[in-house]
Amino acid sequence: MSGYPPLKKPKIEIVEEEEEEEEEEEEEEKEPEEQNKDGEIDEQFMKEQEEALLALVDHRTKEVGHLSQRIMYYRSQLEEAEKRLEDTQSKLARLRGRNAVKASRNLSNGRENVNTKKRSASPITKDDVSSQRNSQSHQTQATVKPSGDSSIATKKPPSPFNKNGDSSQNQTQSRPQLLIPSVAATKNAQPVMTKESGNKITSSVAKSKGEKARKKSPEPEKVETQPNKGTAVKLEQREHSDLIKSIGKSSSAVTIRCQTGCLLSSQHKRKLRSLVLCPTNDQLFVTSALDGIVNLWQVQGRGSGATLLSATDCQSDKQRRWPEDIAWHPRGDKLFSVYSADGGDSQISILNLNKGKEKTRVSFLEDKPHTKGIINSIMFMPWDEKSFVTGGSDHAVILWNQKDGEDVWKPKSLHRNHHSSAVMGIAGMQHKNIVMSAGADKRIIGFDATTGRADYKHQIDSKCMSVLPNPRDFNLFMVQTGTPERQLRLYDLRLRQMEIHAFGFKQESSESQSALINQAWSPDGLYMTSGSADPVIHIFDIRYNAHKPSQSIRAHQKRVFKAAWHHALPLLISISSDLNIGLHKVN
Repeated sequence: MSGYPPLKKPKIEIVEEEEEEEEEEEEEEKEPEEQNKDGEIDEQFMKEQEEALLALVDHRTKEVGHLSQRIMYYRSQLEEAEKRLEDTQSKLARLRGRNAVKASRNLSNGRENVNTKKRSASPITKDDVSSQRNSQSHQTQATVKPSGDSSIATKKPPSPFNKNGDSSQNQTQSRPQLLIPSVAATKNAQPVMTKESGNKITSSVAKSKGEKARKKSPEPEKVETQPNKGTAVKLEQREHSDLIKSIGKSSSAVTIRCQTGCLLSSQHKRKLRSLVLCPTNDQLFVTSALDGIVNLWQVQGRGSGATLLSATDCQSDKQRRWPEDIAWHPRGDKLFSVYSADGGDSQISILNLNKGKEKTRVSFLEDKPHTKGIINSIMFMPWDEKSFVTGGSDHAVILWNQKDGEDVWKPKSLHRNHHSSAVMGIAGMQHKNIVMSAGADKRIIGFDATTGRADYKHQIDSKCMSVLPNPRDFNLFMVQTGTPERQLRLYDLRLRQMEIHAFGFKQESSESQSALINQAWSPDGLYMTSGSADPVIHIFDIRYNAHKPSQSIRAHQKRVFKAAWHHALPLLISISSDLNIGLHKVN
């Protein structure tokens, strides 16, 4: 036997048991870690679910509020519709009652009619007296076509031409009238060519006679004024009507029947620029053009034609520029024109219609407050006939006040820094001494002439080209902008930086909006007309909730600059670059 000890067996089982114990310990240590991770994931998932549910609850809450508001709105609409239905039913009942009374009177033996006649001591009824007074006033007013003038004395048609709900008799008596001499006795009163819708000539006087008369430059007609003491236009009180609440409330527009039957030759040699109706005489209006001539027109009958009474050269003194804009004096006996401030030229001219000789008819004011560029707008203020405002390309708004003397006017700068570009349009509000101005810098400024500060400031997204207050709602005004299909914006003077509604139209001839295109309110303040780069007159009903015209009328051969509503007659008067004046009867 050898001396080496025997080898021992390795303890494999013991090593395996130790390894198993170590693995179990590691697993026990991992289990709480995994449990902690699972718990964190569950908490995060719960938070995400909670946030999603909170957002959904917020959304549902807003949805419920919105639907409740819609329910309230439709309830109010339902109540108004029920009231309108009841009103219509009551009117129908009253009408049926009147018919029944008339039928019972026709069945009687006539004794009641005899008794009612005996009650009146005068054989002339009130209507006969009013018609006689009106016919007498029209006979003293003008001697041209007395039959046509007497037709003006008939009762005014309903809106949009009746401003205050009164008859045309009361309105014509409340304003000082201009006496127009007989056309037969006036040398330069020229009947003009009239074209019907089919270009049919209806005048018996050739156009060549008018051209010869223009070349000879005859002595202009003298238009005399018959002032009534204490009847200044500023004292004519207009009633305020709250029209803002009805803007955009109707789903359908009330259309107007328009008969485009009469086109007159404007007698101008270049494109027309201005059309302004006389504030005191419903028969008179003026037109001006780039030839520098201002034509005075008289409406015949109820709008069947017009007669040219006078043509006056109103070009500026030095540069021989045409009038950029024209305004009637509130008394209706003078015309004020604005020009340019460049080259030291005259800025304001006064055309006195009461003077016969052309050289003494036109006078120029000496003061020149505008510093550069074109003077774009002139407007008399509604609160004072002795003040007017001009706005120009020098960013300035100037107030002119009449001093001692008939044609002595002194300027005062209202502001020069509120606009950073040209002032394109100005106007005065009816119930406050606020001068509104609209500029190419996209700003609308309302400046209080009494306190000397700007009470209204608003900047929009497009350049402004004119501003036009509503004749019935004294808080409502329109601003013309350069945005296609949103050219006309309505604003409330009481609401800062808030647009009430916007209208617009498409133009086929040009995409750009011209500042030469103008608008006009109807006398009742519910309708608005606008010219266009197309040969079309657009009419807008402010109650219509759409943003397009309620109707469009093709009236000329070329672009329409303006269409103005006649004060008393159902008539639209328009001017166009086709050198014609349109007389459109409206029902």
